[in-house]
Amino acid sequence: MTEERTASEKRSRGPRDERGVMVARITQAARASFAHNGWAGTTLRGIAREVGVDPALVHYYFSSKEELLDASTNPPEAWIASIQRTSTVALEGRGEAIVRNVIWTWEHPEISEVLRSILLTAAHEPRTQEKLRTFLAASLLPSIAEQLDDEERLLRASLVGSQVLGLAMLRYVWRIEPLASVSDDELVTMVAPTIQRYLSGSLR
Repeated sequence: MTEERTASEKRSRGPRDERGVMVARITQAARASFAHNGWAGTTLRGIAREVGVDPALVHYYFSSKEELLDASTNPPEAWIASIQRTSTVALEGRGEAIVRNVIWTWEHPEISEVLRSILLTAAHEPRTQEKLRTFLAASLLPSIAEQLDDEERLLRASLVGSQVLGLAMLRYVWRIEPLASVSDDELVTMVAPTIQRYLSGSLR
C-alpha cells in the first residue's frame, strides 16, 4: 500500500497538463520498446533516451520497470466501452456489430497503438501475457457472454474472442495479404456470419 501511495504521489506532483503530456510520451515510448525489444531489452534509461529526457525524470513518474510496463499495457477505456456497447446490440445483428467494432477500433490510432503493443508484448512477456489472460477471462469474455441466454455462453464468447483476436493479428498487426487489403464491407460480409453462428447458431 505504501509503494502504491508513493507511486501515486510521484505522479501527482507538478503541473497537471505538463504531467499528463510527459507521462503519455514516456508510456508511448515504453509500449514501442516492450513490443519490439522485450522485457530484457527495455530499460528506463533507454526510454529516457528515446523521449529525450534525463533518466531521473522517468524515475520521477515510474519507480520501476514493472510499474512502467503495467502502465503501458492497460487496455484503453474507450475500447472497453465500445465492447460493452456492442454486447448490448440485438442478438441477431451482433455478429456484424462486433466486426464493425473491430474495424472502428483499429482505425483509431490512440486505441490501436496500445492494443498492438499489448498483443506484441504479450507474445514474449509473461507479465503482460498474464495480465491479458486475466482481462480476457474476467472482463472481456464475460461481457460478451452475459447477454447470451445459453448454457454454452462462455464457450460461445471464447469462440468469438478467438475469431476477433485472429482477425486483429492477421489483418492489423501482421498485415497478412490479401486479408489486410479487403474492404471493410467485404470483411463484414465474410466474417460476421461466422461470429453470428458462434453467438446464436448451432455449434455442433
